Amino acid sequence: MEDFVKHHLKRQLRRIVTERPYQIIAGSAAALVLAAGAGTVATAGDDAPVQENTAAVADLGAARLGEQPASRSEARIAVPQASPSASASPSASPSASPSASPSAKAAADPDTTPKAKPKPPSSKSLDYDYQAQINYFYCGPAAVRNALSAAGIERSQDALAGPLGTTEMGTNSAEDTTRVLNQQVKGNPYRTRMIPGSATPAQMDRLQADVVEAISNGRGVVANVAGTATDTNGGWHSFPGGHYVAVVGYKDDGRTVRIADSADPSLPSYWITTIDLAHWIASRGYSA
Repeated sequence: MEDFVKHHLKRQLRRIVTERPYQIIAGSAAALVLAAGAGTVATAGDDAPVQENTAAVADLGAARLGEQPASRSEARIAVPQASPSASASPSASPSASPSASPSAKAAADPDTTPKAKPKPPSSKSLDYDYQAQINYFYCGPAAVRNALSAAGIERSQDALAGPLGTTEMGTNSAEDTTRVLNQQVKGNPYRTRMIPGSATPAQMDRLQADVVEAISNGRGVVANVAGTATDTNGGWHSFPGGHYVAVVGYKDDGRTVRIADSADPSLPSYWITTIDLAHWIASRGYSA
């Protein structure tokens, strides 16, 4: 009988441990009860409540694991509960933001496209203070002086003659007039353009563009001319040894220019075509 009871209790213990593998503590407790109560069970009669001993073992294991003891009418085998897993909140898939409309993008991003320069007027003449040259070799200082007066800069011919290197032989070249003009005007805007031989169509176009740009910006141009030229009224202007004149206006988009000539106070200015002026400058240069 004792062997039967031990075998029965071992089978119950094995079932508890096998079916609830995580309750190892209950199995250990049942083993202690089995060892301690084996003698008592051996002396019991055939009607000993074997089921009560089995229930006690299960209740002891449950108590070790913090569970409530099951009633004797309940089944002792419990289905292990799966440990609740942390429910992950549904991850919101990033929705593609709608592309900005062209008008919204234009409002957000400032326009960085370089703006084109405004077109210069088709004609323009500068206000200048005319002065005839005070001696026969001061055409260079007089032309520079008249051009500067259009920018509101007043200088005497004598004050300009020294920096220009002017002598009784005159002023050397357009390089000198460019240098002195830049000394008087902020930003060094003047550049020297040379026409070493006969004027080409490209050089005529360059002269026209330079005159329009300079006068549109309020600057007179100084040209070193030589030979003979005829103005738009048929007037004849001849300087075989060379001469300096100021250009103080243009019309017809620069195809015709206004000359301030210090040589003859009775004819302080006249108009000449840009093509004729380019031929007049040939072999010399200009400051624009």
